[in-house]
Amino acid sequence: VRLAKHPDFEIDGPNLVHEIEVAPWEAVLGTQVRVPTLEGPVSIKVPPGTQNEQRLRVRGRGLPQRGGTRGDLLVGVRVEVPKEVNESERSLWEQLARESKFNPRS
Repeated sequence: VRLAKHPDFEIDGPNLVHEIEVAPWEAVLGTQVRVPTLEGPVSIKVPPGTQNEQRLRVRGRGLPQRGGTRGDLLVGVRVEVPKEVNESERSLWEQLARESKFNPRS
């Protein structure tokens, strides 16, 4: 049996995988995002401190299995950085760079 590619999901065993993009500030501060499921969209919480390529799990929203159980929906998070910023945004990023003690290379 060959399955056609779905526009919203990839299959990983009993689980469905969906990818979302979030802004850097959404990854740091957290946000709510609507994601598709087989039954229609649901709102999920992207917790503060979410990392690039982190997977969030929505239990029971994957593929139906024998015995009445279901797999999960795995939501892959991709942090997207703006390609262009205006002067005000650049100033805010520079202020953050000066004040933050975070160093990803330490």
